[in-house]
Amino acid sequence: MKDKVNKDWLNQPERGTKFMLHLIAWIAGWIGRPAGRVLLYPICVYFLMFSGAMRVHSRSYLARVIKRRPNIFDVYKHFHTFAGTILDRVFMLTGRLNLLEVEVVGAEAVIDCVNSGRGCLLLGSHLGSFEIIRALGTDVNKVPINILMYEDNASKISEVLKSINPEIAKNVINTAKPYALMIAKERIEKGEMVGMLGDRKIGTEKVVKCTFLGGQATFPQAPMVLASLVSSPMFLIFGLYKGGKRYEVHFEPFLEMVQIDKKNRQNEIQKLVQQYASRLEYYCRKEPYNWFNFYDFWGGD
Repeated sequence: MKDKVNKDWLNQPERGTKFMLHLIAWIAGWIGRPAGRVLLYPICVYFLMFSGAMRVHSRSYLARVIKRRPNIFDVYKHFHTFAGTILDRVFMLTGRLNLLEVEVVGAEAVIDCVNSGRGCLLLGSHLGSFEIIRALGTDVNKVPINILMYEDNASKISEVLKSINPEIAKNVINTAKPYALMIAKERIEKGEMVGMLGDRKIGTEKVVKCTFLGGQATFPQAPMVLASLVSSPMFLIFGLYKGGKRYEVHFEPFLEMVQIDKKNRQNEIQKLVQQYASRLEYYCRKEPYNWFNFYDFWGGD
């Protein structure tokens, strides 16, 4: 049962076709964002009608975060928020942030770190838009933001996004490849930023149990392991979608330097991951329809 739960999101097939994804990208790119937004309504209705598993997992999460029984309109809003952030990736990847209203909170420490020539870790989640962080870094500081991500389960979306902006492939570190963490370490030591998501386990990756939204859930150890390998700060980042064309990006200093005692390694890692999970919970409650892990995150407890 445990192995089945761990592989739940990995085994979910990609929905939609490359043609449809290209069509949305083309409409967004050539006709404009308003036309792309119109397309979201039938797309979300389709998912609402034909994706029973996603509905179940959406309801399970929403019941925890909004503390009432979610109705069909809550689930639709959850899907629509997700679709809106996917659509806006087109504009972020093509340098058209001017079409969006972005409020940035707490970025001073990150900017100071980058300006001093130090690399750093940016730890995000499947909450809101992680892509907007990369777009902001490229647009403002001209400093590469490398992304540690599992591309294999979203190959169609990745292929379309790379066709929009082929340059993004240079800064993607696929965690399915050997030595991914060592590549990330080398780029941080060069003074670059490395971003990764900390709320989804991949394959046989080691995890710890954390209290999250009233239950026990598994979180990966990899972000804290990587932080312990490099002498660089770690910042938490949350790119919240506020509706319409509004985004609110939060940066929080998390760790100046991670030094884990080998004798108490597991307990120290668990404590750090729990701190991250607690901050993620805070932002989930702040914008409950922004979290996009559509699988059995709590393992049925």
